[in-house]
Amino acid sequence: MSHKLLSSTLLLSLLLGTAGCKDSAQHGGGGQPLPTAEVRLITVADQTAQQQNEVAGAVESVQRATIAAKIAGPIEEMPVSLGLVVKKGVLLAKISAGEITARLSQAETQLAQAQRNFEREKRLLEKDASTRETVKSLEEAYRVAEAGAHEARAMRDYTQITAPFAGIISQKMANAGDLATPGMPLLVLENTEQLQVVAAIPEGLALKIKKGDTLAVNVPAAEFSKTGTVAEISPAADTISRTAQIKIRIDNGSTLRPGQYARVGLPGTAGVNTVLVPEAALLRFGQMERIFVTQNGIAHLRLVRSGEHRDGQVEILAGLNGGEQVVVQGGERLVDGQPVRSVQ
Repeated sequence: MSHKLLSSTLLLSLLLGTAGCKDSAQHGGGGQPLPTAEVRLITVADQTAQQQNEVAGAVESVQRATIAAKIAGPIEEMPVSLGLVVKKGVLLAKISAGEITARLSQAETQLAQAQRNFEREKRLLEKDASTRETVKSLEEAYRVAEAGAHEARAMRDYTQITAPFAGIISQKMANAGDLATPGMPLLVLENTEQLQVVAAIPEGLALKIKKGDTLAVNVPAAEFSKTGTVAEISPAADTISRTAQIKIRIDNGSTLRPGQYARVGLPGTAGVNTVLVPEAALLRFGQMERIFVTQNGIAHLRLVRSGEHRDGQVEILAGLNGGEQVVVQGGERLVDGQPVRSVQ
C-alpha cells in the first residue's frame, strides 16, 4: 500500500471515528452522555517569530598542511602512519636522490678549491706578486662557488621532509617505495587542537554578518551544539553559487573531528506569524498530529501540522489559529465532542 493511500485510509478512519465519537458524546456507548473530563487549558496567540536560516558546513582544522615533495626520487623512508600524532620537526619522509648528493659533493669541492685560490692570491698581492684584478676575479669565482654550495645543500634538505608544526596525520597518500615527483602530495597534517566550521552563506545574508559575530553551530554526529565566533568572512561572493565563505572558530569538543558535517544558524528575518503550544498538547496518532481545542465547554479534535520544536514549545504551522483554547493536559483520553471542565 502506498504512503499516500495509507495516509488517506488513516484519515478516513479518524474521521469516521470522530463521527462516532460525536454521536457518543450525545448518547454515549449505551445511550448515556460522556462524562465531563477535567483538563488544563491555555489560550494561544499569534506571535511574531524570527525565521531562522541554516546552512550546511564542515568542521576543519584551523592549521592544516598538505605535505608535498619538492624533488623527484623514490621514497626511501616514511616512518609515520595514519592517525599518528607528531611533533614539530619530526621526520615525515625521506626521498632517495643520489644525484643531489653527488652534486653537493662536487659543489663543496669547487668551493674549497675556489677559496684556496682566492686566499693564496691575496697573500701574493700583499707581497706585490699579484694584481688587484686577479684577486678580484678569484674572489668572484669564490662567491659563485659559495652560492652553488648553498643551492646544493638546499636541494639535499629537500630529500628529508619534516613536520612544519605539531599535529596528527589525517591523510596518507604515499608509502615507502613509491616514486615521488615535484608537487606530489604525500601526507596531510592537521592540528586538531584548533577547529573551525567552514560554510558558504547566501550573498543576501552575508551583509548581516561581521567578523566577531557569534553564530549557532550544531554538529549532529557529535551531539555538539554551541556558539562560535566568526573569524573570517570572504569579502566577495562566488559568481556561480552566489555565496560567500565564512570561517567560525569553535571550542574543540573531545568528540569533534575534522570533516564532520555541521549546521550553522544565520540571522533570521522578522515578521513571520506563528502559533506556539506546549509539546504536551500535541498528540500523535501514526503519522497524524492532533490537538484538542475547546468551544463552549466541548472538546473538538483538530488535525494540525507542526514545525520547529524549541524550549518545550512546538510551532503549529497549520490547523490552529490565535485566540483558540487548547487542551495542554488531560487530552490523552479525550474523544471528540466530550464535555470538559477547566482546572488549574
